[in-house]
Amino acid sequence: QVQLVEAGGGLVQPGGSLRLSCAASGRIFSINDMGWYRQAPGKQRELVATITGAGGTNYGDSVAGRFSISKDNAKMTVWLQMNSLQPEDTAVYYCKLRMSNYLGSLYDYWGQGTQVTVSS
Repeated sequence: QVQLVEAGGGLVQPGGSLRLSCAASGRIFSINDMGWYRQAPGKQRELVATITGAGGTNYGDSVAGRFSISKDNAKMTVWLQMNSLQPEDTAVYYCKLRMSNYLGSLYDYWGQGTQVTVSS
């Protein structure tokens, strides 16, 4: 079993910042990447940012330049620093872990989500 524990969501004013964290635990053989996705009401889930085991990053177009993802391999934790938040960033943010087993099969695990609300 793999568990993902997210923290750091909340209410922030436009222009403010928040930092999300996601800690993984359990039977994890090899992490391919970890990252964040978000889903706003009535919209599809979209990529926010991912980071590979080697440290390569990928950002969604709407957050590039404002958000930054980082990780600690030993702690199997990723952080998402969100700056210059805008009302359109309001969504439930989900942590995702993609891992492979010893056979090379890939598995995706999702956290329960944390609410981020940007409002004055």
